[in-house]
Amino acid sequence: MNIALLSHDRKKELMVQFCIAYSGILSKHHICATNTTGRLVAEATGLPVTLYLSHEHGGSQQIGARIAYNEIDMVLFFTDPQSHNLDDDLDYISRLCDQYNIPIATNVATAEMLILGLARGDLDWRDIIKPGPSPFPT
Repeated sequence: MNIALLSHDRKKELMVQFCIAYSGILSKHHICATNTTGRLVAEATGLPVTLYLSHEHGGSQQIGARIAYNEIDMVLFFTDPQSHNLDDDLDYISRLCDQYNIPIATNVATAEMLILGLARGDLDWRDIIKPGPSPFPT
């Protein structure tokens, strides 16, 4: 499965801690992320992470394009509900996920449910609608 990670500035440490806690599950999948989030996760976990541009330079749009091309199977976008400057990106990503039936978590509680479901095989249906190799380097 291909998992995209994004996080608002005040939630980056939470994303890192989440990825440390679930690195065993995440290590079996392909991870991509916006630049800062991805670097922090890779440094803390040792997981290989495909890096896109930072948010300021269009990383959310790059991940959005991957969603539109059915190349992302799950999105973890830890959001800061008090942040007003990134609302457009959250709206953009969540609308794409709704349009293309991609599971998305915007908080740690929902992310945990998705990750544990991923480990159980609850998302294997994504392989049926998206056969073929991963677009991310291994």
